[in-house]
Amino acid sequence: MNIQAEKIKKILISRTDAIGDVVLTLPLAGYLKEKFPHASLAFLGKTYTYPVISKCSHVDEFYNYDTFSGFDADGRIQFLKDINPDLILHVFPREDVASAARSAGIKYRIGTSHRLFHWWTCNQLVSFSRKNSALHEAQLNFQLLKNFGLEEIPTLDKIAGLYGLAVKDLPPEHYLTWINSAKSTFIIHPGSNASAREWSLAHYRDLMRYLPSAKFQFAITGTESEQDQLQDFLSMLPANAINLVGKLSLDELLAFIARVDGIVSASTGPLHIAAALGKHAIGIYPPIRPMHPGRWAPAGVHSKYFCVERACNDCRNNPKKCHCMNEISSASVADYMLALV
Repeated sequence: MNIQAEKIKKILISRTDAIGDVVLTLPLAGYLKEKFPHASLAFLGKTYTYPVISKCSHVDEFYNYDTFSGFDADGRIQFLKDINPDLILHVFPREDVASAARSAGIKYRIGTSHRLFHWWTCNQLVSFSRKNSALHEAQLNFQLLKNFGLEEIPTLDKIAGLYGLAVKDLPPEHYLTWINSAKSTFIIHPGSNASAREWSLAHYRDLMRYLPSAKFQFAITGTESEQDQLQDFLSMLPANAINLVGKLSLDELLAFIARVDGIVSASTGPLHIAAALGKHAIGIYPPIRPMHPGRWAPAGVHSKYFCVERACNDCRNNPKKCHCMNEISSASVADYMLALV
């Protein structure tokens, strides 16, 4: 089935996973808006990613996957019928979404051929593998557009200009007034909720010590569930650091990131948010595939990553013992940050 682009009035992007993944899908939305300016763009995502998606100028409508998944099969079909898209892009494959999309009669249903259920639920299959590709995650999403005749894979430089993410809200006043315009303010986001290899807390502590307090101040962020594991680290913060772990909603964190100079983190959602907002997004990465920076580095105009230059899989069976992460010295990251001010 050939896609008649001029007849597409609404496109639905289905990406129902984590914040970082969603952020790296926003450039796809920006590209679609460039190529199909007459079409409206809807996004199916999870509740907790709504604050990010709602701040993307390319997205016209948000639909909640958590609401969708609460319905029975007939309810899910009606949910998608009510959205009434001409085309759905299964960026994150889910069988329940793909099955409902088929039954709802969505004309064009595009998904990877590497999901068996797509063979009977999609009518446009694209052959590519995320796991084995050398492309960045944000670039991989563009593979789904091949059937439009759009075979361009944008460079990461171009992707950096396609996010359309803008945050106008202000963080809570008592945190806003803490930011000192005479100093460089960086977020330290040491945890990842086990979604990434993590730099040791000792390295983050040393990083703050290396950077002069006359020039730098730090805000430590994280989720409420990470408070216990960070307790000792937080009890020994320097005077130029503030503890915001578990104290910010996602909306507030977005507003805070938008007002600071940058962030230091492993591969996390906040790192990718900072990159999308044009902040200094400094990522600490392992060389192990598929978690390496070639796939997941922050993609922004002021992004930087640190990673040891060798192939290594030693932590494959024990993620908490990633020696490659801790071979990245605090001093090397501090030197980079000092050169920014």
